[in-house]
Amino acid sequence: MKIAVKSDAVEKESTDVIIISLFENMKSIPSELNSLNKASGGTISNLMKNKDFTGRLNEIIMIPTYKKIMPKRILLVGLGKSTELTLDKIRQAAGTAARTIQGKKFKSPSMLLYKTEYKDISTEDVTRSVVEGVLLSLYNFTMYKTLKKEEKTDINNFTLFIQRKDILDKVKSVVRNTQIVAEAVSFTRDLVNMSGSDATPTFLANKAKGIAKTKGVKCRILSITDMKKLGMGGILNVSRGSAQPPKFIIIEYNTKKKNNDTIIIIGKGITFDSGGISLKPGKEMDLMKADMAGAAAVLGTFKAISNLKPSIHLVGLVPCTENMPSGTALKPGDIIKCLSGKTVEVVNTDAEGRLILADALSYAKRYKPDAVIDLATLTGTCVVALGTFASGMFGNNDGLKDRVQRAGEKCHERVWELPLWDEYYDLIKSNIADIKNVGGRYGGAITAACFLAKFIETIPWVHLDIAGTFLVEKDTPYIRRGATGVGVRLLTQLIQDWKKMPDASKKNKK
Repeated sequence: MKIAVKSDAVEKESTDVIIISLFENMKSIPSELNSLNKASGGTISNLMKNKDFTGRLNEIIMIPTYKKIMPKRILLVGLGKSTELTLDKIRQAAGTAARTIQGKKFKSPSMLLYKTEYKDISTEDVTRSVVEGVLLSLYNFTMYKTLKKEEKTDINNFTLFIQRKDILDKVKSVVRNTQIVAEAVSFTRDLVNMSGSDATPTFLANKAKGIAKTKGVKCRILSITDMKKLGMGGILNVSRGSAQPPKFIIIEYNTKKKNNDTIIIIGKGITFDSGGISLKPGKEMDLMKADMAGAAAVLGTFKAISNLKPSIHLVGLVPCTENMPSGTALKPGDIIKCLSGKTVEVVNTDAEGRLILADALSYAKRYKPDAVIDLATLTGTCVVALGTFASGMFGNNDGLKDRVQRAGEKCHERVWELPLWDEYYDLIKSNIADIKNVGGRYGGAITAACFLAKFIETIPWVHLDIAGTFLVEKDTPYIRRGATGVGVRLLTQLIQDWKKMPDASKKNKK
């Protein structure tokens, strides 16, 4: 979709519909809307006066203009109470309006961004939230549908009108960058929504190679032979039951890092998780095609970052394999050796994600990174603890955790910290190996993170368990049912806001 930014009088522009956002229970219309309201015969003020529109969050009303002005229709959308305004409410309102227009099959809508600064919200943040809301809400996964021409609801052009010419260039820049990120989120959602038989480890590796065609990005794929030479026992053993060959994706941006920090992002890439010999119940096993949502988020982040061109040195590590049962599959009770040299007692083959991440975390050390962040649909117990509105956050560095949390709040991909206390580490001690891969019935998300921490050791690290946030079961104002693409906006925000970590902040805590 093409997004244009103009500073012309909206009432004189031909468009299918013009979106106007308003706060709840306003006594009079904002002065910035006087010209449009007057030209339309008092349409907006009359709706407010008669309480036909109150401005509740996500409330909408669409009315024809009967050729009084050039836009064919006006769509009012509510922002809620002005005292409770947040970036996400702006995002929601824009998404609600855009989804309504998409349902009406209008091809060229517009929106008037008549006020671009609020108490603690900048012009850039307002613009970003509006554009995110519009673009993310319009995503629709139709890869496997046979649609007739009249069933398609693509919006071809969207125009954002502003009233201040002095901020035109600034708004255009934000729109461009936001569109890059939103398209990367849609790319990630496509990968996660795809069939596991299509989105195989080889398929993901080829997607990474495609991203690496962008200037400044390099990609290398480790084969089974490469992994055997390195001793990557985690991923190799998990892949034993599958006919699909495993892949270890290494993708790197800005290798000429000079004095920049090195950030490593790692994504769990189980392209289908049957549970292996510890077979999962059949109910909802179809969702296990999405057990590579962490991997998809890393690839989506690289798709965005490769076009945004920040100065940071970024490395992505993506271990990819299926977890399948067969005569050659990993068995409960097996002892395996990971890349680090540590031995693991496999108590449950359905705790496989941490095994492949262990190899990735160990591999990350060769870059001497300043920070490591991994994302994984790792545990159902994290969903039990936090529900579906926040990802679980674990880590060994307070400064890094704070950065991740602030980035998550800004883009509304929120995280919540859970502890890594010594008592939890005791639960994964093994009598016959260095460590075991599950810690018992309780605190499963925490013991899984403790397992990972054993392989990263002293490097500043954050683990994000996205098992509760990688999909939504019903439509929200700007996320349609299915994959959310969680992690892409958070990581991109984190990287764009990144400032070099002071040495003192690299000291770690459990």
